[in-house]
Amino acid sequence: MLARLPVYLMSLAMVLLVREQGGSYAQSGTVAAAYTVCMAVGGPLIARRADRSGPRAVLLVTGLVHPAALAVLVWATAPGSWAQPAVAGVAGLALPPANSVMRSLWARLPLADGERELAYLWEALLTEVLVITAPLLLAGLMLAGSAGLALTAAAAAGGAGALGLACTRAAGGGRRPAADRAADGRASVVLGPLRNPALLALTAIMATCALPIGLMTLAIPAFVDAHGARGGTGVVYACWGVGSAAGALWLGRGQAGVAVYRRFPRQVLGYALGTALPLLATSEVALGLALAVGGAPIALVSASEMTLVGAVSEERQLTEAFTWASLATVAGDALGQQAGGLLMAPLGPRGVFAAAFAVALAGAGLAFACRGLLTRGVRPATVSAEAVA
Repeated sequence: MLARLPVYLMSLAMVLLVREQGGSYAQSGTVAAAYTVCMAVGGPLIARRADRSGPRAVLLVTGLVHPAALAVLVWATAPGSWAQPAVAGVAGLALPPANSVMRSLWARLPLADGERELAYLWEALLTEVLVITAPLLLAGLMLAGSAGLALTAAAAAGGAGALGLACTRAAGGGRRPAADRAADGRASVVLGPLRNPALLALTAIMATCALPIGLMTLAIPAFVDAHGARGGTGVVYACWGVGSAAGALWLGRGQAGVAVYRRFPRQVLGYALGTALPLLATSEVALGLALAVGGAPIALVSASEMTLVGAVSEERQLTEAFTWASLATVAGDALGQQAGGLLMAPLGPRGVFAAAFAVALAGAGLAFACRGLLTRGVRPATVSAEAVA
């Protein structure tokens, strides 16, 4: 959890830092954008190095460079200078790949299928917890000091988490022979694991399913502003996350008897139908209830996505495959937020909710259309349940 904190709070912390230092919102946006763009560009490259050389060395280097770069950003740069976006870019490039490494380790560990799927379900729950608690943690750190101190503390905690993960026994393996690494380097210059049609289809589904999240992220505060008190937006968002977590705990065990490539399209369809419930809301309370009920399948969809990424990807490219999957989700969410901002004026919040429902239905259709491709792309299990026992 410590190693993943920077993923969920660093962009917001940078905006608050630059504003505290006297910079404008435009300068804050430039610094945060430099960090995000470099994180997106460097993520697959860092993950590819982890696949080739093993995760330990990559985690050790990034666990030191990332917090060091952020410390320089806080204490040695000023708004309006070229150094701020440059140093923020270095920090983004050196973000420890804790999410991808951990998920690839779950795929490599000798577990039975049910145990692995349960691990990914807890991964999805952990994501929900971090999305909710990371901004609260940042707020608590700022109450105790300044935005600069809060960012420094969060960066130090993330670096310590990455170093700790590097020191675990599971992170010590993964280095392949030099001949294999050279052959892999010639074969995957740009796309790497995305040359696999099944993984390419899966990332397209993930990006499409993330679009409604971004659309609703803009529509929810607009709806609350029109029907309730602006201060209630955080509570309504919390209902969304709580519903997703509760759905995973309540429904997750009942999915174990169905093959993941069969239940995944059904889960996406359930997620799509859930996005329709906010259309029925007439008040702030009704919207919170609609999000809690409609959000129940979200963590289940995320867990099945992780299971499928591990199942369709080659073992030698697992870390990079999970990185591409994460980038697809982030890109879809960002595009949805941009589209939501453009559609808000002509359509209003209810129209944006309708657009989110339409896009989610398209994602479900894509999931059903690609079911055969995902089925054929699943690698046979390398370790049987009997062997694990």
